[in-house]
Amino acid sequence: MPTQEQVDAASAIETALKEAELEYERPRPDAFLVTLPGERKLKTLVWLNIGEHSLLLKSFFCRRPDENEGEFYRYLMRRSADMYGMAFTADEVGDVYITGRLPLTGITPREVDRLLGCVLSYSDDNFNPALERGFATAIRKEWAWRTKRGVSRRNLKAFRHLVEQGPDGEG
Repeated sequence: MPTQEQVDAASAIETALKEAELEYERPRPDAFLVTLPGERKLKTLVWLNIGEHSLLLKSFFCRRPDENEGEFYRYLMRRSADMYGMAFTADEVGDVYITGRLPLTGITPREVDRLLGCVLSYSDDNFNPALERGFATAIRKEWAWRTKRGVSRRNLKAFRHLVEQGPDGEG
């Protein structure tokens, strides 16, 4: 039997999602899976799980880096210092998530809207810089493969400077 705080939190979440006209699923009474449309990262999925005393917010950011792990994780840790209610975290294999835990008493429609806006901003604003640090070689290979075969590079255009400067950072 859910507590009143859990019922109120679920109601606040549902109200915020409907007001924002966001796509979401509710696989369980205590869980919402929200789809946020982005610009750099085209889609960000966010789990909102209502626990006994807190709301767990979790969103997959990207898989573990192929290279330059130290700079990749340092960059995300520096970003975490300025984030509201959440931080970049890594699982046991190094995949990166945006994770937050907040008390149920603070969950209102306005706060849910603010949290989802923050997740979208943190995910979208940091996606390309993180990829540049942890996947530059793969991006260059993908660019070359697409160029050779005449395949669109539209979604790689943000990384053109990596191809122009070369693997050693020289232009």
